[in-house]
Amino acid sequence: MYKLNFKWSSCLALLCFALLLALFSIPASAADGADLKISVLKYQPAPAEIGEYVSVWVKLENLGYAKAEDVSIRMVPEYPFSLDSTTNAIEDVGILSPDNAAVNEYRLFVDRGAQVGISTFEVWYQEDDSGAWFKKEFEMRVGSDTFDSRGTIQLESNSIEPEVFMPGDEGTITFDLKNSATEYSITLDGEQYDTNARIQSASLDGIDGIKVTTESYYGNGVIGPGESLGLTYTVLVDEDMPDGTYYLDISIVGNSHVYNNNWRIPLKVDSSSVRVIPSKPLILENGKGTLEFDVANIHPNLLSSVSVQLEAEGIEFSPAEYFIGAMDSDELFTIEFDAEAIDDDLDYPVNLTIGSNFRNDLNEHSSIIGTRQLKNHSVDNEGDSRAIVILGVLVVAGILAYVLYKRKTNAED
Repeated sequence: MYKLNFKWSSCLALLCFALLLALFSIPASAADGADLKISVLKYQPAPAEIGEYVSVWVKLENLGYAKAEDVSIRMVPEYPFSLDSTTNAIEDVGILSPDNAAVNEYRLFVDRGAQVGISTFEVWYQEDDSGAWFKKEFEMRVGSDTFDSRGTIQLESNSIEPEVFMPGDEGTITFDLKNSATEYSITLDGEQYDTNARIQSASLDGIDGIKVTTESYYGNGVIGPGESLGLTYTVLVDEDMPDGTYYLDISIVGNSHVYNNNWRIPLKVDSSSVRVIPSKPLILENGKGTLEFDVANIHPNLLSSVSVQLEAEGIEFSPAEYFIGAMDSDELFTIEFDAEAIDDDLDYPVNLTIGSNFRNDLNEHSSIIGTRQLKNHSVDNEGDSRAIVILGVLVVAGILAYVLYKRKTNAED
């Protein structure tokens, strides 16, 4: 018995030791709550020129709630890219506090034998001095395509559907890009050039909480003077995105690096929707009654397929769902529900839950507007009936008395 207890004690001690070892082996950043994210802010020129250097700006940010210590960034290029110097590969950031970021610039040489197209490179980062590196792969467009054309691309217009997003919505952003030239040729310094324009690439960059799900556009066509090209990107907004106005960047690579453009496109997020307000007291008489509500669209743009539902235990409503349809911003609509208790033993007041369904563009939403108290007044209908009968008898008696009086008067005459 003693030996058995000793064995169990030994096993327990070994288990505790293993647990402690596992806890102490957790990296400091994970234990402290640091959360690092690596990204490439931009590279110039775009596309990277074959046989030339390209500058790449790398951003490392701490999205966690505790600082990360001994942070490092490491550029690991692959063919056709190479660093200007191997001594510049690693950047020691040191301590990176929450909500802070470190930005480092690297210079990469594009091999003279590189092919035009998309090439990749890796950026590694280290959260502490334990030796573990995390890596992420990025793409870079390589090309030596430049054209002598002098057409210039301008952002003619853009449209966003829906006009104002709600958290969780998916929609589209469409750009109309126009060649602003009005003539088919232009003479500069004694030389004649055509005024065609080209869009070598066009990309829309998302931000934290707003994701662009459409790939970048790569074109090889010619846009003549005064002609336009439409590009559409699909955008997805996170469910927990706060209300506000956010800016997405669209980057255009034109005829050459001289004709590149960058525009900022505002995208609005607003979680306000449908409001349902009782316009009369929520009171039944003997378990029956009509309930009236004002429905308002407080969202900044039109909502479609708007409907309202009521729910209360032991109460039946007609209609079961009141369909309103499309509502403009700030539009007010009055609706009525007939309510009847189907349970004679209800304990009033009862909770009345008000819900709504609607669509913001193609995005369907359901929400609980709120909960109200539904009351009931009992009315003595039998007493009312007796009063009516008595009143009727009195009226009839009065009429008979009047008739008898007239006959007697006539007889005396």
